[in-house]
Amino acid sequence: MNSKIKIMGVLNITDNSFYDGGKFIELSKSITHVKQIIDDGADIIDIGAESSKPGSDPVTSVDQIKKIEPLVEAVREISDIPISIDTRSSEVIKKLLKYNINIVNDISSLEDFELIDIIKDNNLSVSLMHMQGTPKVMQHNPAYNNVVEDIFTYLKNKAELCLSHGINKDKIIIDPGFGFGKTLEHNYIILNNLKKFSNLGFNILSGISRKSMIGDVLNVPPSDRLYGTIAASVIAIKNHTNILRVHDVRETSILLNFRDLIKNS
Repeated sequence: MNSKIKIMGVLNITDNSFYDGGKFIELSKSITHVKQIIDDGADIIDIGAESSKPGSDPVTSVDQIKKIEPLVEAVREISDIPISIDTRSSEVIKKLLKYNINIVNDISSLEDFELIDIIKDNNLSVSLMHMQGTPKVMQHNPAYNNVVEDIFTYLKNKAELCLSHGINKDKIIIDPGFGFGKTLEHNYIILNNLKKFSNLGFNILSGISRKSMIGDVLNVPPSDRLYGTIAASVIAIKNHTNILRVHDVRETSILLNFRDLIKNS
């Protein structure tokens, strides 16, 4: 596992994402935002064109490619920063391979089975996320026998599937899926028990940024959830998160720099 905590900056080119939907539809605006994310200290850029907020409908591969490809091409003209593609579609990934993308961020954990060989053959990393149900229905009364154990077993099985198909261990990232088929209580049980997932031996990605698990506690809209996000990120780091997927790269970079200063004092 990588000891350095990495910042994955989010760039949603969608019109219905819960926080930044519609902000970066225009290519010029999205490129400007990419430059800002890089300047602010991102280690990875995560680009997606399919909102996965509760109740959202799937987006076709064709429509995802139309939005993502021009942006990825433009990013590669200005930077070699690692690019993560937030998609469930093998067709999207195949189309983008020529731009030297680095990570497949798949909320469905390889339901599109063709992705496995694509990832292996092109030496890509993969982020395996737990989700109960689909974005359309995932928040309809989610239930578990034991939320931590159930998710642990799910991610263990998915990682073992990757290993059995020849994907290297250091290319596998696990994500417990905050907000994806979880109640408020489930989310905080997971956050407090993240350390258990490190027993699997893979890098852990936490996507907490500005989600309802913050807003429902503070009773604030997404625009006012920065401070809650930073507080939750501190707990995630303490509990062995390796990658923070965030909307606010600058503030997260300050947090990590301050943490390193204290640790090294």
